[in-house]
Amino acid sequence: MELLLSPEKEFELLSQMLLAVPPAGIPAAEPASSDSFSSESIRVRDTVQGLNRESFDSLKSLAITNHVIVRAFTRLQLMAEAEGNSEIGGQAAIALEEESARITNAMAFLQQICQSLEDAGCPITVIKSLDHWPDLGSDLDLYTDADAANVVEVMRAQLKAKIADRSWGDRLANKWNFIVPGLPELVEVHIGRLGQTGEQTAVSRSLYPRSRMGIFDTYSIRVLAPEHRIIISTLQRMYRHFYIRLCDIIDNAALLDSQTADFAYLHTLGSNAGLWDGIATYLAIVAGYVKQFRGVAPPLPSIVQRSAKFDESQVQFRRSFLRVPILPHSMNLYAEELKTLLLRGRLRDSLRLSLLPGLATAAAVEQKLTGSDKGIW
Repeated sequence: MELLLSPEKEFELLSQMLLAVPPAGIPAAEPASSDSFSSESIRVRDTVQGLNRESFDSLKSLAITNHVIVRAFTRLQLMAEAEGNSEIGGQAAIALEEESARITNAMAFLQQICQSLEDAGCPITVIKSLDHWPDLGSDLDLYTDADAANVVEVMRAQLKAKIADRSWGDRLANKWNFIVPGLPELVEVHIGRLGQTGEQTAVSRSLYPRSRMGIFDTYSIRVLAPEHRIIISTLQRMYRHFYIRLCDIIDNAALLDSQTADFAYLHTLGSNAGLWDGIATYLAIVAGYVKQFRGVAPPLPSIVQRSAKFDESQVQFRRSFLRVPILPHSMNLYAEELKTLLLRGRLRDSLRLSLLPGLATAAAVEQKLTGSDKGIW
C-alpha cells in the first residue's frame, strides 16, 4: 500500500531511522530481533516499503531542510532495497550522489578559504557547518578574532568574493556574508562577536584557543571544542531562531553520548554569559526527544537536569522543525541573559542585547508587509 505522509509523520520517520539505534555501548530499550534492521520498528519498515515517488520527494525535502539527507538516506536506501522497493532505493542513491557532489565542492572551497585566511594572519575556525558531518549545513559559517577589514580584503582579493547585503542584525552581530564564485553556499564570517545582537564577547574570546583540527574525509579543518559547539547551538536554537532542526538533536545527542564535553567548564562559561539556563534546557530537550525513539536518554549530568527550565514536552513540530515556545519560556531566558550581562558590568553588550525586542518587532512587521525579514535579521 502506497503512503503519503504528513510533514509531522515524515519528521517522525526520519527521527525513528536516525535515533532508534543506540551508539555502541549504550543498551537499547528492548532486546533486538534477529533481522537486519532489528532496531527499527515494523511500522518504519512498512512505511519505507510503502513510499511512492511523491512521498519520497517530500521526505527528501524535509531531510535536506533538517541537514540529515546523507545520514537518513544512506539508511533509507538500505532499508528500501531490503524491503524490495527498488524504485525508492534507486532514488535514494541518486539523492545521495547529488548531495555528495554539493558537499565535495563546498569542502574544497572551505579548505581554501580557511587556508587563505590563516595565511593572511586571520585565525579562523569553522562553526556550526561541520557539526552535522557527514551532512553539511546550507551555508559555511566561520569565526575569527581578526580585524574585519583584513577578512574582507582576503575574501575579495584571493577568493574574488562579493559582500552580500548586510541587515541591521548582521551589523550588530558583526557578521559578514560573502558570495564566492563557484560556491552556491554563502560564506558567513562572525568577527569577534556571537549572539543575535553580538552581545556575547566573553564566549567568543574563548573559541579559538580551545579549537582543534578535525579530519573530514581528506580535509583537515579547524573546528570548535565540544563545549563551544553546545553553546553556539544553544544560541542559535534557544535565543535566535526558536526552532530545533533534527540535525541539532542528533549532533548534540552524539556529543552527550561521547561524554567528551567538560561540563564544569561549560557551566562556568555558560553562567558567566547568562546562558546556562538555556544550555541546560536545550540539552534536556535533546535528551528527552531522543529517549522517545531510543528508549534510553543520552547521559545528562545532574547539574544540567536541575537547571533545565522545561523539556521536550514543551516543543511541538510545526513548519518543518521542532518549535520552541517564545512566551514565556524563551523570553525568560532572554531576561536572564540580559540580567547577567548587566550585573557583570558589560554595559555595551547589555545595550546591544536590549535592542533585541525592538528588532524582533521590526522583523515581524517587515515579514508581514513584505513576506521577508531579511532587511532586519
